[in-house]
Amino acid sequence: MQTHHYGWVFYFPMTAKEELRKVLALLRQEKQEDYEQYRQKMLGTSVAEKKKRGVCWYPIVIRKNYLGRGEMLIVEIEKTNDFQESHVFQSGKVIRLFSNAYDGEAVSGVVNYVKGHTMAVTLNADDLPDWTRDGKLGIDLLFDEASYKEMEVAMRKVIDADGGRIEQLIQILLGKKAASFREIPPIVNENLNASQHEALLQVVAAEDVAIIHGPPGTGKTTTLVAAIGQVVQTEKQVLVCAPSNAAVDLLAEKLTLQGLKVVRLGHPARITENILNMTLDAQIANHASYKDLRAVKKRAEEFRSMGFKYKRNFGYAEREQRKLLLSEARSLRDEADNLEHYIIADILEKSDVVAATLVGSATHMLKGKRYKTVFIDEAAQALEPACWIPILKAERVVFAGDHCQLPPTIKSLEAARAGLSQTLFEKCIARNQVAVMLRTQYRMHEKIMQFSANHFYEGNLEAAEGVRQHVLQPGDAPFLFIDTSGCGYAEQLDSESRSISNKEEAVLLLKMLEEQIKALGEERMREEHITVGVISPYREQVKYLIELAAENEFLKNLSVLITINTIDAFQGQERDMIYISMVRSNERMEIGFLADTRRMNVAMTRARKKLVMVGDSATLGNHPFYSKFLDYVNQIDAYKSAYEFIY
Repeated sequence: MQTHHYGWVFYFPMTAKEELRKVLALLRQEKQEDYEQYRQKMLGTSVAEKKKRGVCWYPIVIRKNYLGRGEMLIVEIEKTNDFQESHVFQSGKVIRLFSNAYDGEAVSGVVNYVKGHTMAVTLNADDLPDWTRDGKLGIDLLFDEASYKEMEVAMRKVIDADGGRIEQLIQILLGKKAASFREIPPIVNENLNASQHEALLQVVAAEDVAIIHGPPGTGKTTTLVAAIGQVVQTEKQVLVCAPSNAAVDLLAEKLTLQGLKVVRLGHPARITENILNMTLDAQIANHASYKDLRAVKKRAEEFRSMGFKYKRNFGYAEREQRKLLLSEARSLRDEADNLEHYIIADILEKSDVVAATLVGSATHMLKGKRYKTVFIDEAAQALEPACWIPILKAERVVFAGDHCQLPPTIKSLEAARAGLSQTLFEKCIARNQVAVMLRTQYRMHEKIMQFSANHFYEGNLEAAEGVRQHVLQPGDAPFLFIDTSGCGYAEQLDSESRSISNKEEAVLLLKMLEEQIKALGEERMREEHITVGVISPYREQVKYLIELAAENEFLKNLSVLITINTIDAFQGQERDMIYISMVRSNERMEIGFLADTRRMNVAMTRARKKLVMVGDSATLGNHPFYSKFLDYVNQIDAYKSAYEFIY
């Protein structure tokens, strides 16, 4: 809000409610842009064009179908051609299965997993439709507006809050009022280091909000799990959320290993296999009253079948008999519903931790439920409206994350610039004194760590003793920057994908990787399971690197140890060796979204023992971040010219 007076501009801070209304407006703008992008990719577009855009698999065949957890129909499908075509399908995406022989016939579902040219999908159907047996089948993407609906509902509730605890939390989280802390008795946890223990104490003492700020490799998840375990001792039950299914699943698994009883809410298709036994569906099936539930459901179906059984003569007596049978079927279904509600309530009541995605916490099963504490992991990657969904159920909130790594994905550039990209985590960490940063990292050699530590974390990170000088072998350099400046390696823009590649740079990078592996020895690579990550910010470069690696017989034999993907896909992961292709090389000195330095922070902090970055210093060096980076490279003697490796 601003006012003009005689040429001067006076700025007044927004009230909390004004700020929330702005966030809601930006969310609606984001939804519109997201739908518009979907519409351009999908509506009125040929199957061939959709395949090119990566939003359709066609033709496909159904290899098998079966009932999974919760008696849900799962189909396993396989592409029959175009195996190298890139696509956007991944676990949790909403899709539809269609046939070219039946225009308009389709059934929706959710992707369980994608592996190569096969995909498993949970369909929203009891049986495979008859039309799946004729014609050619395909899978394409659907627009999922359910998440937007839940976020809008939450934002309206927050905006309309008038008094009460939620009103107090709004004022505190948005920095209008100070957070408070209480005195607590001494707590000892010998499994945590000094800063982790400090974070644990902050969580326990917080009356309103606490933040665990976890830079790469500092044991954020370990600290969060310890904090949850500590809080459960006094609060009996907590709500644990994260923006992604993968993050929720990881936490659920770690918490279970600590002996906590976890119930994982969410669509079974979106949950990883190794924690399926924690899902509500699995726990219902293992409940002592489940046999009774199945028996009642079976009797209800029998009465229903009898009621609709064909009769040659259908008079008054038969109609009355049908009414009685159907009435009994309805009565039994009501009994089954009541018994199922009892089982669900019993499972939820006896659990220590209820785990769900931020949007998933809006489930009707948690309607009316209140929690003393909600824990939100990966909060720096979560849109603010999504965070308010579980906060509405809580008395206080604990955030965990790192705003110096990847931000949330936002489709609307205008909405992002107008403030939607600023998360509730960022607002809270900037406006309150409630964060504890974890300071000891256990992942990488100190030379790999130090540039990020200086630039993003004010030099407050230190490498743990066990990893400080960790190298692949004695004398091996832990960090190298290979400068392609002057080599004539020019970037190329793909006219269809609008993404950028640099083919000469890709060839050089894989050549260097091959030489490094040969120096270590294939046998040692396999025996010690030495892992490699090949990263690029650009999808087109990733695609080309995958193609090159597939053609290289030497690297192909070690493919189980080598992962090639985008930076975003590597968030939260680590490898022994990381090779990064920077791609950008042009006379205009344009670096595009390499200017998003948080993304580069993620890329540069994935390596344990060796980091190799390949790029053009002439193109990169005009940006202040990369200018400082090149100074650091020279300072630690990590600079090499690509000419040393070409000839």
